[in-house]
Amino acid sequence: MARARVERELDLRKPVTVWRSQDLEDGRTAEALTMILRTVGCRWNRCTMCGYAGEGAPASAADLIAQFECALERSSPEVSVVKIYTSGSFLDPDEMPVEARDEILKRLEALGIKKLVIETRPEYVTAQTVEICQSRLPTEFAIGLETANDLIRENAIRKGFSFQDFTTASETVHRQGGRVKAYLLLKPPLLSEGQAMRDAIASARAARSHADILSLNLCNVQRNTLVERMWERGEFRPPWLWSALEVLKSVPGPFVCDPVGAGTRRGPHNCGECDESIAAAIRTHALSQDVAPFQSLDCQCKSTWIDLMKVEEESFGTPLF
Repeated sequence: MARARVERELDLRKPVTVWRSQDLEDGRTAEALTMILRTVGCRWNRCTMCGYAGEGAPASAADLIAQFECALERSSPEVSVVKIYTSGSFLDPDEMPVEARDEILKRLEALGIKKLVIETRPEYVTAQTVEICQSRLPTEFAIGLETANDLIRENAIRKGFSFQDFTTASETVHRQGGRVKAYLLLKPPLLSEGQAMRDAIASARAARSHADILSLNLCNVQRNTLVERMWERGEFRPPWLWSALEVLKSVPGPFVCDPVGAGTRRGPHNCGECDESIAAAIRTHALSQDVAPFQSLDCQCKSTWIDLMKVEEESFGTPLF
């Protein structure tokens, strides 16, 4: 009965969304296909900023294979990189049944895809799961480290694993020739703007030796999350785009960022006047890895951003938003 009600609202044989874009492959620009498959959702489901659990539905292995096939209709012979996201962990058998996982990997291998990108929590990264992927095609294992600071990760984000867990997973991947992407979060709740910026820089430097590529995620306000409740009470502001620029400039690449929701109230933003140009520069940097264009970006609001950080740290020592 419950499954029937869900199916009337959602077509479990179609992915959440699919899009084409460009990505880096061995330092060169490549055509990429990204798909978000609708699974039962992340088993952990406790992170303060993540609202993806609301996209979950009881999709079967057959449903997931059908979603994958539907997504492939958007592909082309030029696509060499495929990214498969599930709003959880591709390697979790409760979320991605092994028969669906194996069929998807088999199909991608037959298509001659050069690189697969998947997301997973570190507890599902084992010698066996890495070998299953790597034996089919080169795979990049993206892990939401968020911060190298265990105190922040546990108490502000509630991620449920340690930096050591991340490094152990990274070693497991690298032993079998796979690649690791580390997601880092700019401005978890409870951190001031300056604290968040410094933590992201420190975390990127700490993760650099364990990850082949770093990805900076700018915290946005997702629905039905603790962050949304704080934001509604005026206790949280998404990060300034100026802060993102400083983080990206401070750590050598490859370091990418896609400022999702930039310029909106719920997304990372500055004053509204410069948001579009700065977000565009950040997206261009993801492909070029050239920070030089950042130096010419300016706006009157930059002084407001600097003053805010001074007030937060010198007068209050806590975030104003």
